[in-house]
Amino acid sequence: MSDFISGFWSHYVTVISLASIAACAFLLWITNRARAPAGGDNTTGHVWDEDLREMNNPLPRWWVGLFVLTIVFGLGYLVAYPGLGSMQGQLGWSTAGEYDKEIAKANAELAPVYAKYAAMPTPEMARDPQAMAIGERLFLNNCAQCHGSDARGSKGFPNLTDGDWLHGGDPAKIQESITLGRIGVMPPMAAAVGTPDDVKNVANYVLSLSGSPHDSVRAGLGKAKFTACAACHGMTGGGTPALGAPNLSDRIWLHGYGQDAIISIINTGKTNQMPAQQERLTEAQIHVLASYVWGLSNNPQTASR
Repeated sequence: MSDFISGFWSHYVTVISLASIAACAFLLWITNRARAPAGGDNTTGHVWDEDLREMNNPLPRWWVGLFVLTIVFGLGYLVAYPGLGSMQGQLGWSTAGEYDKEIAKANAELAPVYAKYAAMPTPEMARDPQAMAIGERLFLNNCAQCHGSDARGSKGFPNLTDGDWLHGGDPAKIQESITLGRIGVMPPMAAAVGTPDDVKNVANYVLSLSGSPHDSVRAGLGKAKFTACAACHGMTGGGTPALGAPNLSDRIWLHGYGQDAIISIINTGKTNQMPAQQERLTEAQIHVLASYVWGLSNNPQTASR
């Protein structure tokens, strides 16, 4: 319940839970007391299919006992476990705590497996089939949701198999990216570039850097205005890994290709975030995963998997 900014929902859940149990108890009590009018033959007078009559018999005691036990169990459960809004329960149990215990147990069981790879250099590990099989499973469980099961990414999510790296593709940088995550921010640059026509000219100049189809006249006019972008991307558009600024001269387009896509990014900017994995994975797991990712673009045997 901590996700809610108001205590209303905590009270709402508490009231609904207790009211539901109270309603069940009241229904059981009222039906046990009420008696439908019965005739001399102990029927209620309701007849179906000409001769099927409803008898006016009370619920069996064992059945009533089960209802009572269910109500008592429900109240006991709400005391012992979280169920009444923000109350934690007397046993202190939580799904998050249970998850942490399972993860800790799994990590302890797998520690001997990862220990053999702790001191193994990345290039050597990338040639180890067992290590790469482990890395592949780690990748599918933690990275494939964004980068794809084949690691080739999609619009807005980098391709990890092509050797084009925003923050550097050596093993240490890949491990750093996985551990700490990345936040890439390009601010809106339209005001710094100039008029809408200037923005269009810069977009064509950017296209010209990679030899992509462009308007050469506009590209020539946009070159001078590109200085507003060169602080991050460099004067030749080669990018700056220290800043995570993309290389604009290699025909690899992370957020879309063409004049319109580039104009849109210049006008509105772009923010991308890769979440840190240090809370989810151990240091040894990150080392194996980073080696697998490195091997996707550096080890022919791994890249062909």
